[in-house]
Amino acid sequence: MSAHPELQRVTFMATLVVAGEAVFSLPFHVARFFRPTVLQVFELTNTELGAAQAVYGVVAMLAYFPGGPLADRFSARRLLTASLLATSAGGWYFATFPPYRALSVLFGFWGLTTILLFWAALIRATREWGGRDKQGRAFGILDGGRGLFAAVLAAGAVWVFGEMLPHDPSTATDVERAEALRRLIYLYTAVTAGAGLLCWWFVPESHGAPPRHETLWRHIGSVVRIRRVWLQAVIVVCAYVGYKGVDDYSLFAVQAYGMNEVDGARVSTISAWVRPFAAVGAGWLGDRKKASWVCALSFTMLIGSYAWLALASPEPSMVWVLYANVFFTCVAIFGLRGVYFALFEEAKVPLAATGTAVGLVSVIGYTPDIFVNLVAGWLLDRSPGIEGHQHFFTFLGGSAVVGLIAALAFGRETNRADGPRKAVR
Repeated sequence: MSAHPELQRVTFMATLVVAGEAVFSLPFHVARFFRPTVLQVFELTNTELGAAQAVYGVVAMLAYFPGGPLADRFSARRLLTASLLATSAGGWYFATFPPYRALSVLFGFWGLTTILLFWAALIRATREWGGRDKQGRAFGILDGGRGLFAAVLAAGAVWVFGEMLPHDPSTATDVERAEALRRLIYLYTAVTAGAGLLCWWFVPESHGAPPRHETLWRHIGSVVRIRRVWLQAVIVVCAYVGYKGVDDYSLFAVQAYGMNEVDGARVSTISAWVRPFAAVGAGWLGDRKKASWVCALSFTMLIGSYAWLALASPEPSMVWVLYANVFFTCVAIFGLRGVYFALFEEAKVPLAATGTAVGLVSVIGYTPDIFVNLVAGWLLDRSPGIEGHQHFFTFLGGSAVVGLIAALAFGRETNRADGPRKAVR
C-alpha cells in the first residue's frame, strides 16, 4: 500500500512532463525541425510562415494572464485534457496543408489551446505535485523531463521522416515529400491526443477557489513597482529570442552547408538533446553562484557564437564548426531557460506575489513568439541564401548584448539591495 501513493506521484509527474512538451509539438516542432519541407509543401515564403507563427504569438501573449484565473476556477486535469485534445484536433486540419490565411487562423487557435487552457494549469499542477518543500525538484524535473522527451520525440520524428523518403532525400518527388510530411503531422497529432488521455487518467482532480479581485490588483501593483522584475522580463525576452532563433538552424544547414533535408533536421535536434543537461547544469550552478551570474555567462556565450555565425563564411567541408556553434548556442539558451525564473528569489519578490510576477514576466518575456519568426522571414527573403542568415544571426547577437546588459544590471541591483541589509547586521 505504501508504494501505491509513490507510484501515483511518479505517473502524475511523468504525465505532466509528456503533456508539457507534447502540447507544443504541432505549433513548433514541425516547422522547427522540418522547415525546408514545410515551406515547400505548404508553398510558403519565409515571411509568410513567420507571419502565421506571429499570429500564434499575439494570441498567446494575450492569453497568458487570463489563463491564471481560469486555472484557479477549473481543475487542472480538465483544462490540460481539453487543451491537448483541442490542439490535436487542429493537427488533423494541419495535415490537409491549408492555405496561408487559414494556416494563420490555425496558429491563432493553437495560441488559445496551448496557453489559455494549458500554461497556468500546468504550472499549478506542478506546484501541487511539489508541495511546500519540493518546488525546486518539481520544476527541475518538469523542465529537464520536457527536454528529454522533446529529444526522443524529435529523434523519432526525424527517423520516421527519413524512412518515408527515398534513400537520397534530394530525389524525392513533390508527392512523396508531401505524403511524408502529412504522416509526420499525423504522428505529432497522435502523440498530442495520447498526452491528453494520460492527463485524464493520471492527473488527480483538484478544485480552486476563485481569486479575490482586490487582492489580485494589490499584488499587481506591488510587482509592477519592483524594478528588478522589469529587468528580469528583459532577460527573459532576450533569452527567448535566442530560443526562437533555433528554428533557423535546419534551413541554415541546408542553404549554407549543402546538407539535405534530413541531415538539416538532425542539426536542429541537437537543441532537444542539449536542453535537459543544460537546464539542470545551469540550475546547479545557479544554486552555487547566482542565477543572474549564470544568465550573464550564458549571454556572453551567445554573443561569441552568434558573432562567429554572422561573420565567418560557412565551409561545407568544416561542418563540425556548425555543430560546435549549435551545441554551445543551445547550452547557453537552455541554461538561460533553466534559471531565468529562479531570478524571482534573487530579486526578493514576495512569495505571495510570485504568481502575479510570473504572469507579468511571461506576458512581456514571451513576446518573441510574435516578432522573431517574422523578422527571420523578412531578413531571409530580403537577402536570400547565406547573407540573410548572417543578418539574422547579427540580430540574435544584438539581442544577446541587451540581455547581458540587463543581467549585469539585475545583479548590481540585487547586490545594492542586499548591501544595506548586511550592513545593519
